[in-house]
Amino acid sequence: MTEEPAEIHTAHEELIASLDDASAEILVLGSKALAPLLDRIPPGARAQVANMIGAYVHTAADAVECAPLILANLAKALDYAKQFAEQWQATMQAELPDPEQTDTEWEWLEQFGVQPLMAWWTVDMWISPAIAMLQHKQVRKLFGRNGRELVQQRHDALGEAYGRWWKELSSMLLLLDDEPLVVLHRESGTGYLLCMNGIADNFQLHTLLADALIGGGHLPGDPPSAEAVAMCRDATGQVLTTGAFNLVAPDGSWIWNEGTPSDIPVVDGTRLLVLDPPPYERNWPAGRYFPFVPADLALERVLTDAEVAQWLAHVRPPDTPAGMDRVMLTQMSIAPAHTTLPPSSRPDGDPTSPH
Repeated sequence: MTEEPAEIHTAHEELIASLDDASAEILVLGSKALAPLLDRIPPGARAQVANMIGAYVHTAADAVECAPLILANLAKALDYAKQFAEQWQATMQAELPDPEQTDTEWEWLEQFGVQPLMAWWTVDMWISPAIAMLQHKQVRKLFGRNGRELVQQRHDALGEAYGRWWKELSSMLLLLDDEPLVVLHRESGTGYLLCMNGIADNFQLHTLLADALIGGGHLPGDPPSAEAVAMCRDATGQVLTTGAFNLVAPDGSWIWNEGTPSDIPVVDGTRLLVLDPPPYERNWPAGRYFPFVPADLALERVLTDAEVAQWLAHVRPPDTPAGMDRVMLTQMSIAPAHTTLPPSSRPDGDPTSPH
């Protein structure tokens, strides 16, 4: 493909070279000045500049200023990349090109258009700056749930059709803030109203639930260590912890620790989770999937007996997941502490922990 215009290429080189001697303050000021200009930067270099902004902008206030065009360009890149893939498959007698292994050709620019072509080659470069912006709660609130759902839909569409999908982006887009959660403990017949913020996966949620309900003296059992709880909130690192519950949806199906709080069904406008005894012992490294995203689970209040009865009306007995019988659960209950579910029994077939 032909070279960029000389003045653009030179400006890009000068910008990159200027980073070496710049102070942190100048880097932030420069990033904030560049963010509103992203749409005026040629598509080939735009994602690189966005990465620079994502690398140097750290405060929530600065991220709020820089995020809108970064997130808008991510949404457009996902859509244009899908458009390129559709056009390629409709017109070319070859597999889709691997951006890491294939150079673009000049004739493709005219055939596919600059935006779809560049999106296919650079869409992965928008992931890091987008996550850098979305790690701030203020940016997530600014972007709104509808905005995140739109990006998630485009991201999922590209992944389902053409295999380009990023777990980190998906998990970030699914983060819930100021989200009410009703929790019912089936054995004791008690219920609790909590509020979730910034919890990335159900390992983290499980640990914080055990702290709030067992550590808070509401339920019997062994609470997680103070260290494990801190690492699930805002401390760095990971430490081993043991599960206290089995997380269950109102319809009786299991909610896997490998999933996210967004998997918990909404009933009458509020997410509803049931806690059952763990069918086998399971350990995991407690901590945060996103090290720079503080999280919290706050117990708002204990529900009254009448409220618990109303919520229990929506609850069915627990199921045994497909592919898991009582014999398997019994074997798991006496297996070593690091037992993980067999891939065929997991919703995504992935036996690895996201931590």
